[in-house]
Amino acid sequence: MGYKIISVILSIFLLSAAVFYMARLAPGDPLVSYYGDRAEKMSPKEREWAEDKLGLKDPVTVQYVRWLGRAFHGDFGISYKYKADVLEVIKERVGNTLVLGGIGLFLTIGLSLLLGVLCAWQEDGMLDRVICKVGTVTSCIPEFWLSLVLLLIFAVNLRWLPSGGAYTIGTEAGAADRIRHLILPVAAAVLSHLWYYAYMVRNKLLEEVRADYVLLARAKGLRKRNILFGHCLWNMLPSYLSIMAISVPHILGGTYIVEMVFSYPGLGTLSFESARYQDYNLLMCLCLMSGILVILCNMAAQAINEKIDPRMKAEDW
Repeated sequence: MGYKIISVILSIFLLSAAVFYMARLAPGDPLVSYYGDRAEKMSPKEREWAEDKLGLKDPVTVQYVRWLGRAFHGDFGISYKYKADVLEVIKERVGNTLVLGGIGLFLTIGLSLLLGVLCAWQEDGMLDRVICKVGTVTSCIPEFWLSLVLLLIFAVNLRWLPSGGAYTIGTEAGAADRIRHLILPVAAAVLSHLWYYAYMVRNKLLEEVRADYVLLARAKGLRKRNILFGHCLWNMLPSYLSIMAISVPHILGGTYIVEMVFSYPGLGTLSFESARYQDYNLLMCLCLMSGILVILCNMAAQAINEKIDPRMKAEDW
């Protein structure tokens, strides 16, 4: 356990250092983010004063050590673009991402399980072949392209759904309006990942179906339905849960892309803005949050695998 904690701390430290250095080596002027168009009209003396105010004149290593010391005390600095505390800016957006990402993750887990079981039940049948072919095509479509297609069809041409945002201005508290704004982003986020995990379920189930204990169950006269749902599905579920734990960052990354296409005010749009405008403090905090989520999900998957197979835990010794 102590080894895992040290590994987590070391991983977060290396991630923070890498993001900090790469962000400052990237082209761009952070003063434009803070001062806007005024930065271009600054004299050399004014620019020097502005950089000193933001702590940008010191060497990168000195800047990182100073940032790390403040971060240990919960101070991640202010956002250059929003002129507010980084955590306050994130707090305003994180709820939208949790709603969109949570619904997308829940639907992906449930629908992929249902679709995979259906395909395994109808193995090599017409329905199985059609779903496999359609699913293979949709899984190869990038999130941003699928989002644009849905936007063009349902928002621009048919005008059934709104084209972007989390709500219509003036109706922030309306649940129905928020649901209408969520339909297209959720559809894009789910369809981009659905078949990938449904195909995993299908293959895992078919592996179980071909196991020796299934032959024994058939020899005893058990029905196909009872074998599939009573034995194969339950034996496959722990492995599927482990896969879904690892998939959380994958689905979250797709959600970030969908947010940018639909101008959805979440962490994905915020991440894009922070990278575009060299908003260093905001970018650091968002990258750390994403990195910690990836680490925690990997730890959860490992814990599930150790529950499934205790020998994996023994190997750590």
